[in-house]
Amino acid sequence: MPDDPAEPGEQDEQGTVFVRTLVGFARELRGAGLPVGSGEVLTFCEAMSPLDPTDLMDLYWGGRTTLVTRHDQIPLYDRVFRRYFLSRGEDEPTPDKPFSVKSRAEAQATLEVPQTEDEGEEKREEQETRLGLVASDAAALRTKSFAACTPEELAAVRRIIKTIALTPPRRRTRRTAPAKAGRRLDVRRAARETMRMHGEPAELYWRRRKLRLRPLTLILDISGSMADYSRNLLQFAYSTTRTGAKVEVFCFGTRLTRITRELRRRRLDDALERTADTVLDWEGGTRIGESLTAFVRDWGRRGACRGGIVVICSDGLDRGDPSVLDAALDRLTRLCHRVVWLNPHKGNTVDFQPSTLGMMVAAPHIDVLLSGHDLRSLEEFAALLPELG
Repeated sequence: MPDDPAEPGEQDEQGTVFVRTLVGFARELRGAGLPVGSGEVLTFCEAMSPLDPTDLMDLYWGGRTTLVTRHDQIPLYDRVFRRYFLSRGEDEPTPDKPFSVKSRAEAQATLEVPQTEDEGEEKREEQETRLGLVASDAAALRTKSFAACTPEELAAVRRIIKTIALTPPRRRTRRTAPAKAGRRLDVRRAARETMRMHGEPAELYWRRRKLRLRPLTLILDISGSMADYSRNLLQFAYSTTRTGAKVEVFCFGTRLTRITRELRRRRLDDALERTADTVLDWEGGTRIGESLTAFVRDWGRRGACRGGIVVICSDGLDRGDPSVLDAALDRLTRLCHRVVWLNPHKGNTVDFQPSTLGMMVAAPHIDVLLSGHDLRSLEEFAALLPELG
């Protein structure tokens, strides 16, 4: 569903603020010696129109691709960008810089990447050392549990989660399309070509069955026992909805809530804020069986997960009746193609044995069991997903 339209006055005021910001940045670049004319400024504004002007990284790359014309201008551009947008002397956003301290700090951390200019052997070694430190920090974050991360580390983790791309598996349909090779002859095309060649067929033509992405459904546990993981899993779900595939997202504690519409926002903070307003049972109890029963009854039978992949993110701590959970999963497995369960308590254990009653009941119905407790496990899931077709 498209975003709710803002009031015309608010749109005009917000657009004026960001145009003033872009023009002011171009003026700073011109004052620093960068040849930026009015034509480049107009191109910069047009380039930012399909991007998010509240994202400092979009601003950085939008300006760098439109205002920088030579490679040797990049260091100067970076210095002006840091001074203009990432100045630490301001604790609150200003009309010329409508960005929070947190967003400026995250952008500053992301831009701490060594330059690529050839500045001598000593400088190159220093840059390689810094790059190695950054790489080692990223590697450490990938294997660190979300529950053990500091707020600063969680901010970095969420920026990496934003880059994880999910590709649902494909299934073969009954419809066919022309192909260079295959098992089925394209009789119609062969007949047309034969008539065009006056009865002399030049080659054989083939058809192949079309491929279509399978539906993907995410069902996230937001109960109190999942509080250390639910925020990151919600952001993972938000990134999934931006892939263009058919994705449905639900969350549950004591009841099931569909949040697909709330997550379809341009900005992550807006999506999470809408989700928080919609969901009424944050960090409460857990009733997995009743929630899955509601999903099958209200959505699964309508075709939301028919032939698709259903991903359940939960630790399995269920306060409901085990027989209800068993019956719900039995019906769910008959509707979908695969059931994937992400349990943070699994961790890196290879021979994980479920210890909670909910996981014991669910184990026979699960096709793939992963952990989902850190970045590496989410990346493993993203790599495994296309192979589940």
